[in-house]
Amino acid sequence: MACKPLTQEPLQRWQQSVEGAYAGQISSDAKFSVVSSIHHGLSVWDLTKNERIYNWAQEQNTSDNLVLSIDISDNASHALTANRKNFALWNLKSGKSEGYWQVRESHIRDIAISNGGNYLLIGKSNGTVVHVAVDTGRRLEFLGHKEKINSIDMLPNGRVAISGGNDFTAYVWDTQSGQVVYQFNHSSRVSKVALDAKGRYAFSADSMKGAYIWDLKTGKRISSLQGTKRHEVFSSVRFSPDGKTLITGAATRKVSVWDIATGKRLTHWFVTPKEAKRPTGAVVYSVAFGDNNDLLTISSSGYVESWPITK
Repeated sequence: MACKPLTQEPLQRWQQSVEGAYAGQISSDAKFSVVSSIHHGLSVWDLTKNERIYNWAQEQNTSDNLVLSIDISDNASHALTANRKNFALWNLKSGKSEGYWQVRESHIRDIAISNGGNYLLIGKSNGTVVHVAVDTGRRLEFLGHKEKINSIDMLPNGRVAISGGNDFTAYVWDTQSGQVVYQFNHSSRVSKVALDAKGRYAFSADSMKGAYIWDLKTGKRISSLQGTKRHEVFSSVRFSPDGKTLITGAATRKVSVWDIATGKRLTHWFVTPKEAKRPTGAVVYSVAFGDNNDLLTISSSGYVESWPITK
């Protein structure tokens, strides 16, 4: 059951920001995207109609406060956006802001949000990860990392987090107690981590070539991604709903489909770069499974693209 793209060309392409994007995220149901760009600040698109439905103002008037991180809850109820110093919670249904917070020490490296926007997760450059319960204001600081955080993720119910950092380690931990559930060791800094929304798997990758899929029920390694390149820094990860494949996007325009059981790369293709006089790259910010056996991508080129995948 290999997924193969029928062509190297996208089925459709929508330009969501003209001069490229600083960050972008597609909801897991592939119905919405949130994009941070030079001209529009933050914009929200309804991908079913290809319409911009909201513009959100989170101050980004200098290069210091660009929104560089976006996450959308698994049920597409809320979005979380962050620049280096501030993070904001938004209701995707109403388009309204539901909170704005400032980080005191250090700066924000990555963010994650639970269903309903009930819990927020903030990974910081000082090595701490903060879990925030929005209703009560309760904050739990995870102090397991020794160096700066590069990537975090959280289950849709907000109860389990994963974080990876420059200390060569990824931790899966309980957000109520702060207790470590699993520790995944790498031979270089951990650059990307992710959790399967259904709670079956975890993913962790490092800056050399190590990329692993873990069983979230046992903590055992299921597979290592085969044939990864040293410069293949993963920028986005999504587990398929049926639990058979993993999709990755990289900073090299590359989108890959992997077999979870074996770690083999089933197929790959490249997203469209920004139109420019000289060749440009593109970072794949987000990937999601659409309704029609297609896969949606959003990248730093400012394009959302739809790709055919055959079963």
